[in-house]
Amino acid sequence: MRMLVRLVLGLFVLKVVVASPRFSRQVDLDSYDSANYDVDLDNLNLENQDIYDYEDGLTIDDPQIEIGTLAPPDYNYPVPEASLEEQEGEEEEEEVPLTPQLIPQGSGGSGVLMGPDTQKGMPTCLLCTCLGGSVYCDDLKLDSVPPLPKDTTHFYARYNRITKINKSDFASMNKLKRIDLTSNEITTIEDRAFMGLPELEELVIRENHISQLPALPETMTLIDASHNNIGTKGIHKEPFKDMTGLLYLYLTDNLIDYIPVPLPDSLRSLHLQRNNIQTMHEDTFCNLKDFNYIRNALEDIRLDGNPINLSRTPQAYICLPRIPIGDLI
Repeated sequence: MRMLVRLVLGLFVLKVVVASPRFSRQVDLDSYDSANYDVDLDNLNLENQDIYDYEDGLTIDDPQIEIGTLAPPDYNYPVPEASLEEQEGEEEEEEVPLTPQLIPQGSGGSGVLMGPDTQKGMPTCLLCTCLGGSVYCDDLKLDSVPPLPKDTTHFYARYNRITKINKSDFASMNKLKRIDLTSNEITTIEDRAFMGLPELEELVIRENHISQLPALPETMTLIDASHNNIGTKGIHKEPFKDMTGLLYLYLTDNLIDYIPVPLPDSLRSLHLQRNNIQTMHEDTFCNLKDFNYIRNALEDIRLDGNPINLSRTPQAYICLPRIPIGDLI
């Protein structure tokens, strides 16, 4: 009985399902898909290729252009032609070939580019150092003054072995202002060796073996002949009288036994320490005929190391701004 009831109910449910419109629509779709799946795949690919070719409008042989790419800009702008005036200016600015100029020779030599030749077989400015108008020949074991370029203004030959100064060493050196021969072995300086130098202002010949102070031009401002063998007979009479621009006179460590007067009013510094000066006159520095006379410039006098008692001549200092340095007893 139960089996009969179940069978009847099952038939009833089946009938209801078949009668449903959703069921009939699914059956139609399945039938359609089955029909369409049975297609020739090769023909389908060819048809699709034709569609794509038609839509793109391109063939295999046609060149493809990348969309969004522009041709590179042309930066070769036309250059304007130069004006006539500019062309003429360029022609005028053409380089002119340089011609080496020789340095005029001085007291000797060939006057080549590096200065006159020395006894060592090389130009002065190759053996020494030339900077502008200055020639430096320090510590080169020279035994004589090398020939100098004619435009030399300052000459330095310190710490060498020079033994003699000849008149020809500085001939025609019209621009020479300073000569420094410190610490050589000079024993002799020819008469008037420096008198032909119209611009000479400073001479340094300290630490040599000189016994005679050379004659010097009136243009001198500094003379340093310290540490030599200059005695009383080694100084000309009134050697500094006409040197109206003399500022510094250094004769330290010599054999001088008197103060070489008269001294120009321009003098600022006088160093005579460690000599053999024993006496001093009251008019050595001052003018006893004019009590208003004052030597304001002469502020530095060194007489220490001499066998002189400065307290014995008090009138000799009344015109000075400072009392000389030396022994007072």
